[in-house]
Amino acid sequence: MSELPEYAERVLEVAELIPPGRVMTYGDVAEWLEEGGPRQVGRVMALYGGGVPWWRVVRSDGVLLPGHELRALERYHEEGTPLRQASRAAQGHVPKLDMRRARWDGGAAEGDAAGGTRPPAPEAHT
Repeated sequence: MSELPEYAERVLEVAELIPPGRVMTYGDVAEWLEEGGPRQVGRVMALYGGGVPWWRVVRSDGVLLPGHELRALERYHEEGTPLRQASRAAQGHVPKLDMRRARWDGGAAEGDAAGGTRPPAPEAHT
């Protein structure tokens, strides 16, 4: 297997840092890395994200990843990720993420001993 591109490695490292029950948007990950944007992060996750907690890197509107809703919902229920009930008009009545409560800013999760310090972003290898 060939090596991952350096940017992809960094994106996947951030995905692995997100605590269970919390999420970051594609844009949040790009902002944390100070490189790329939501589309680049989404592309990395689509191509290489199967081995990391992909369900924790999400769209900013809280809509679950099309085609993967049931697998993601199973993970969200296991981890206690905050969800919003779907409206009756929503196709398939699939809930959305409660982004206000589920979004992680990179600080310590509740109950962590880290005291609110944000882990450093994965270093770029030059």
